[in-house]
Amino acid sequence: SSSEVEEEEEEGKTPAQRFQHVQRNKKLAKKKANRAQAAAALTHRAQNKFSGRIPDGLGVKIWGPLDVERLNSCFRGAFRPSFYYSYRTNTVFVGADANRAAAFEFGSGHAADPPRTMVYKFVHRRFPCNPYELERLYKYCANPHVPHRDCIVAFMLLIEMRSFAQHLDTSLQDRTMRLLLDDPAYRDIPNPITRPEDMAFVERLHIPTRYLRTKDDGMTALRVMRAPDPKKPFDLEQLAQYALIYGRPGLENTWQGIAVDFAYRMHWRTLFGFALCRALCANSAGKTTLVRRFVLVMVRPGLYREAVAAYAAANPTRPFVAQYGADVEICQVHVPDDQVRNFSDDDVLRVLIHNRILLDWVDHAYTYGVVYLEQQFHQPTMSLDVFRDVNDERLQRLSVYGTPPAIPHWDGWREISEEDRYRLLFKRADKVAAQIDTEGVGLYYYIGMDPNVGPLWKRTPAHGTMPVVGSAINVALTNSVMVDATAAEGLSTPPKTESAPQPPAINIAQPEAATTTAAGGSRTTTGTG
Repeated sequence: SSSEVEEEEEEGKTPAQRFQHVQRNKKLAKKKANRAQAAAALTHRAQNKFSGRIPDGLGVKIWGPLDVERLNSCFRGAFRPSFYYSYRTNTVFVGADANRAAAFEFGSGHAADPPRTMVYKFVHRRFPCNPYELERLYKYCANPHVPHRDCIVAFMLLIEMRSFAQHLDTSLQDRTMRLLLDDPAYRDIPNPITRPEDMAFVERLHIPTRYLRTKDDGMTALRVMRAPDPKKPFDLEQLAQYALIYGRPGLENTWQGIAVDFAYRMHWRTLFGFALCRALCANSAGKTTLVRRFVLVMVRPGLYREAVAAYAAANPTRPFVAQYGADVEICQVHVPDDQVRNFSDDDVLRVLIHNRILLDWVDHAYTYGVVYLEQQFHQPTMSLDVFRDVNDERLQRLSVYGTPPAIPHWDGWREISEEDRYRLLFKRADKVAAQIDTEGVGLYYYIGMDPNVGPLWKRTPAHGTMPVVGSAINVALTNSVMVDATAAEGLSTPPKTESAPQPPAINIAQPEAATTTAAGGSRTTTGTG
């Protein structure tokens, strides 16, 4: 056998020859191990350089002459003001580099070149796009021998990406984000910002002049934003801009019911429900309570449809024809301040039917009601028992009717504009780099999250019976007003209607000698109510 032949050869060799033979075998074994290790390292590197599939919802940029799809580095605009995103190059700049890049692009209209540092060579679009770039950037940040300024840039990129990944719904996190969040090696990122002069590099406040104005005292301020026109309550774009700046989104003291995520996007369904409820209620000391009662009706699927069907059965000769088109006639409800607390669900349903509100509109406002309830459970309130009972009924009705459908062109999240982003930057310039208030974190939605499927969805009914709230009161309606719904792309064709009458329970005299006048592009009809 071969082993016997080798033993015979070994017996015929001198000790020096046997020693050389052993050394040669060790070298061959070491070379073989090194080749295997190098092959494994190349395989690991190739796997880490693979970014993987871009999750739906993060957005892609079509780039280059070959139309390559790349991850949109804007990250929904969720990063802090120390960063500047260039739409021209799909690149993110940090700190003082961001200030220079923004000034150059706003002034020249051309793309800014990235600084010639090692950081911008490690991560081509400034945020790590694969595990290999993440590993190189982390090692560079932790290296004490690299320039201090580059360490700050690397550190800010890492913590900003981690912050963004934490605010994403798990379905939108790519493999690099999951590695950054789950791997213990990246848990403690060394912070090189230790000196006051370091903050001078981090802070950035460059706002295009087209968004600024000079006051009489010579100070610079943002251009004045007009308040939403009460004659155009469904101008949802203007409402969203105004609420974003002045509505304290995400905090407890905010405009209730509007869903805001960590990228400061607002959900169109909640904006629509917010506008509809306030369009139906006249300005008074008890308006907030009246709006709350409308919300608690809209959040219960099928309740309005049942009311319309009941009126149809009781009054077959007086059909219910819902309003549609660019102009909608609305009679606002007004209740004496001392009777507001007795405003009931039945009163809400009568007001909705009297105004011939579309069934689809009330269904569409369902998300507004869910978010409204969600916010009430996040803050102390004396009406918590009422909200729990309503939520129990909501869960029971969901099992029967399902989630109310949305109107397609009013659905989804509203992306913030460049103007919105700079208004937020200017408004929070004196605060901690526009960081989101940690006390209001519970009122923000994760980016990519469906506001209809939140913690409330997981609640189980606590009671077996549905509550009846309120008692009979005298309800008065104001003069009818024609409001403009064109900004919200009001329906231009007759919708499907149910046969139901105008509710005789609300005894309102029809307007006489009504006149129509032009008011800010919309028509206003007034008369004696």
